[in-house]
Amino acid sequence: MSLFGKILEKLGFSRPVVQAAPAAQPASAAPSAPATPAAPAAVTVVDVMAKLEGMAAASREKLNWKVSIVDLLKLLGLDSSLAARKELATELGCPAAKMGDSAQMNMWLHKTVLQKLAENGGNIPKELLG
Repeated sequence: MSLFGKILEKLGFSRPVVQAAPAAQPASAAPSAPATPAAPAAVTVVDVMAKLEGMAAASREKLNWKVSIVDLLKLLGLDSSLAARKELATELGCPAAKMGDSAQMNMWLHKTVLQKLAENGGNIPKELLG
């Protein structure tokens, strides 16, 4: 399971509606007939804010998940190491220029994870998306 998939699972999303990043087709793959688009699935709203605030209240650690990707991952009980964050950033399509600077990558990653949660039906306040 992808790291973003694990985030969705921890927050109670049934399955991702929005893909994290399009999968690249191998260069050697023969062209195939275009896939028939699936019918759009209904988006179920997940109360991400209530879940995260509840987890934070129950945590022994003071985690600033609203601004820190490391704290958000810790709160969800996921690996928050630099290697894991780089893997998640790659999965979500982080620009190469930001990948070389962990601070820029972390800021991009936090914003992108929250945006992707919102795209999948999570109730993320606009002030956290900006």
